[in-house]
Amino acid sequence: MEIESTRFGKLEVAEEQVFSFPHGIPGFPEEKMFAYLQHEEGSPFSFLQSITERNLTFVLVDPFAFFGDYEFVLEDEMALEMGLSQQNPPQVFLIATVRGKLADMTVNLLAPVVMNGVKRVGRQVILDKRDYSICYKLFPDGLPKEADKGVG
Repeated sequence: MEIESTRFGKLEVAEEQVFSFPHGIPGFPEEKMFAYLQHEEGSPFSFLQSITERNLTFVLVDPFAFFGDYEFVLEDEMALEMGLSQQNPPQVFLIATVRGKLADMTVNLLAPVVMNGVKRVGRQVILDKRDYSICYKLFPDGLPKEADKGVG
């Protein structure tokens, strides 16, 4: 499938890269189909590109690459709806916001994106954890030297 993106131009996307978000994403309830795009092999960064809206791309971050103690409990009903289990655990990502300098990138710890790579479905989950922020600085001590290349 070919899609267009203002960030990436024309892209050829394989079927296994396309994820359905039946509930949309908060703020974008009408957007229900996204392409999951790796940044590069081994990178904690990736992208979620809308299939229909070329201007809508989310930067995703693997939370466990930065926050070893990040955790939450997914409600049983939601896990069942998404087809998740111990044999098919979720992929978890945080949506990042980059305004200006890469060093000032923030992530939303309070609303992770949970994806099932087998069924290719996803959902942004709103947590009830008061100690998590929607605007947490990813690099509080500045960029590591190996991050000079950026994410996009």
